[in-house]
Amino acid sequence: MADKKLAGKVAIVTGSGRGIGKAIATRLASDGATVVISDVMMDNAQKVVAEIESAGGKSMAVEADVTNQADVEALVAKTVEQFGKLDIMVANAGIGVVKLGVDHTPEDVDKQLAVNVKGVILTDNAAAKQMIKQGHNGHLGSGGKIINCCSIAGHSGFAFLPVYSCSKFAVRGYTQAFAREMAEHKITVNGYCPGIVGTDMWDLIDEKIGAYTGAGKGETLKAYVDSAILAKEVGNPEQVAGYVSYLASQDADYMTGQSVMIDGGIVLN
Repeated sequence: MADKKLAGKVAIVTGSGRGIGKAIATRLASDGATVVISDVMMDNAQKVVAEIESAGGKSMAVEADVTNQADVEALVAKTVEQFGKLDIMVANAGIGVVKLGVDHTPEDVDKQLAVNVKGVILTDNAAAKQMIKQGHNGHLGSGGKIINCCSIAGHSGFAFLPVYSCSKFAVRGYTQAFAREMAEHKITVNGYCPGIVGTDMWDLIDEKIGAYTGAGKGETLKAYVDSAILAKEVGNPEQVAGYVSYLASQDADYMTGQSVMIDGGIVLN
């Protein structure tokens, strides 16, 4: 059972109505944090809030489009109005389009870069402004924790996910640069890089790649498990959430500017 290492902390998790985001939100809540569930699908968000509250935690849902600056600023403002502060921001919201590069339309490109890059930048900036206003006690990490969703595709580009890979390389670069800027404010900025995780998103990736390669349902995932993943199994959202829990805690106070793989051993560096 997780301890209450985040007791008294207030966190926002974007894109937390399902999948990895939901797992992160419920894990931070089990660690004692008050968690704001942010998503564009409010039905899902409200279900996560109910789950957290039924387990004895504190939560609320806020609808926000991370590509819209006013929405993101309102998300932070509502959080502070309701809970008094913001300690942890998890910029988790992201999307992917599975196509060959030559098949991408301008709309495909714009959509992925808007959510995965612009969304992270707007989210990080809004959180940082609030955290800077709150101040710190002099040591790294005491000013707040900003945690970005990157990917193994931000370390090694993946076929059929070229623009997604591009967007995640951008997230890794922004995480490094923003960490340098936020260090004087004692705010850490790190990323987490999931590999192949058993979510609806990876079911869709498996299906879409198969449409190009002729692989049947589940065959692409099986091929990755057999030949690419040292662990020989697909990951689960809770494993990713465990690492985000570490980044959000005091245990990771001396860590900043890093984007680390949680992938069972696909990309090694």
